[in-house]
Amino acid sequence: MDIELVKDIIIPIVKILFIVHLLIIGVMAMIWSERRVSGWMQDRLGPNRVGPQGLLQPIADGIKFLFKEDLIPNHVDKPLYVLAPAMLLVPAMITIAVVPFGSSISIAGIDEPIPLQIADINIGILYILAIASLGVYGVVIGAWASNNKYSLLGGLRSSAQMISYELTLGLAIIGVLMLTELPNEILTKFGDDEVNPLSLRHIAASQGVHPWNILIHFPAFLAFTTAMFAETNRLPFDLAEAEQELVAGYHTEYSSMKFAIFFMAEYMNMIVGSAVVVTLFLGGWHFFGLENIGGEGSILAGLISFAIFFIKTGIFLFVFIWVRWTLPRFRYDQLMNFGWKFLLPVALTSIVVTGTLWIITDGNRLWIGIGNVVAAFIVVAIVAGMFALDNNSKSSTQATHDAAPLRGLDAVE
Repeated sequence: MDIELVKDIIIPIVKILFIVHLLIIGVMAMIWSERRVSGWMQDRLGPNRVGPQGLLQPIADGIKFLFKEDLIPNHVDKPLYVLAPAMLLVPAMITIAVVPFGSSISIAGIDEPIPLQIADINIGILYILAIASLGVYGVVIGAWASNNKYSLLGGLRSSAQMISYELTLGLAIIGVLMLTELPNEILTKFGDDEVNPLSLRHIAASQGVHPWNILIHFPAFLAFTTAMFAETNRLPFDLAEAEQELVAGYHTEYSSMKFAIFFMAEYMNMIVGSAVVVTLFLGGWHFFGLENIGGEGSILAGLISFAIFFIKTGIFLFVFIWVRWTLPRFRYDQLMNFGWKFLLPVALTSIVVTGTLWIITDGNRLWIGIGNVVAAFIVVAIVAGMFALDNNSKSSTQATHDAAPLRGLDAVE
């Protein structure tokens, strides 16, 4: 068989099929895990009837959705109504294309190592931000096409939320890009001439040479993670749904598999988001040299690196579930204030401090990490103090108003 055909066509197809099937299985695993973990946290059993420990419950749910009647109300805008679920699901699936899920493996007959990544494009992080931002259209179009006031409210709140937190999402990674460095021997193995900080593979490889980015950019990590919770519409940021007040939000008019696709997209976004966090901040496939067992580039080392990445992603997915059953939902004003007045200043401060200390300390990452934490603490303290002063001012104004004697019509009332 032609080696070029194998390298350029067959291997990419195999990687695509593997990742797509892994995502679908991951969605099923998350549906089961969400219920079991929430049951464990609330001292109840969770699903335990369909299969051992309820493992077949996601399959039962899928069959149920397949056989439910697919109702399309007469008042909806049908083309957009049908398109909206796909506009959430497709971006969630194609975002994973640039995320490296392991190091690389060497196969006999192929002169170059095969990277465990579907596509290492030179603007990988921009690709993720661009594709992920398309998800807001699925929510907004679904809400608009439903021609339902409750759905429209949920869609508008969700769009404002996602657009607001996308700014923090983008700014929080600038410091990571600024400090991405690789020695020449690693660049030679990748077949590159210079470091490309926008490549997720270079970012992950850099953390095998230098400390993990979470140690250097801890405030940016917290800001990025929080913004990602908001982008995926997970508690405490699920105001797109908010069942108690919006009758299920933007998907009120959906049923059957269209309804299921919305939630498949949410879980896929969680998986992809966790994989991106692992790549940017938690060392990617690196774990203190364990990924090189069996020799760099060997099949064993490739499998171990994939297992490391898989376990890190799974741990972060557990955090998603943990947070959901720990924190209450924000009010809408709290959500917007938190994004614009806390997270955005922290992300901007991280950029300034990283650049300044990189010049002053001649690239000492320890001082940059300490400076980022101290600067973030100062910014949060200042903003919190301003909030406290504002609240005290409002309270005193209200007290003065209540104490004032009633006049005119107020006295009559």
